[in-house]
This record gives sequence, C-alpha cells and structure tokens, in this order.
Amino acid sequence: MDTLLETFSLLLLLSLVLGLLRVWKGPGFADRMLAAQLLGTTGVAMLVLLADPLGLAALRDVALVLALLAVLAVLAFVARVWDPDEQVPDGSENPSDTRTEAAPAQQQRAAGTAGRRRG
Repeated sequence: MDTLLETFSLLLLLSLVLGLLRVWKGPGFADRMLAAQLLGTTGVAMLVLLADPLGLAALRDVALVLALLAVLAVLAFVARVWDPDEQVPDGSENPSDTRTEAAPAQQQRAAGTAGRRRG
C-alpha cells in the first residue's frame, strides 16, 4: 500500500511540475487557464490521497470545496475572456460556430457600428 501511495504521489508531483511549466510558458490565456485547472485538479487529488494516511477526514471536505471553486473559476474565465466570434489562428472561421448567416440588415448594422468604433 505504501509503494502505491508513493507512486501516485510522485505522478501527481510530476503533473504539478508540468502544469506549472505550461502556466509559465503559455502560449495563450486558454492554455494557461487549462494548466491552472490541472493544478487545481492535482491539488484535489493530493488532498484526497493524503486524507486517509494522515487520518484527517476534513481534507476530503477541503478537496470538495476546491473542486467546486474550480468550476466557478472556469465559468468566470469563459464569461470574461472567451469570444465566440474570434477567428482561429489560420484565419478561417471558428469551426465550432454553428450559427447561420445573419440577415443583410443585421450585417449592415454590424458594419456601421464597426466603422464607428474604429474612427
């Protein structure tokens, strides 16, 4: 049992190191956010893993609270940063965008407001 616990602990530490490298290097906000989620998930796993050998059942409660907070962090990130009209790096349209073409009047209004913003 101790060997298994040590193996899982080392794998979780490796996951933490790789996640920290991704947070440090980037390349973008989404990559960093996913790496931060990896760190949070790894922290939850470490707390659950250590709760039994240390005899601290409260660590499981802390892990549950951290997991719930991680969901809120993702929602806050998506609400603040994600733009559904953003183009993918190769210049093509967003492949996940399943909206239909806008009506011509809507396109003209959008073009008019875009010109006013730039000027």
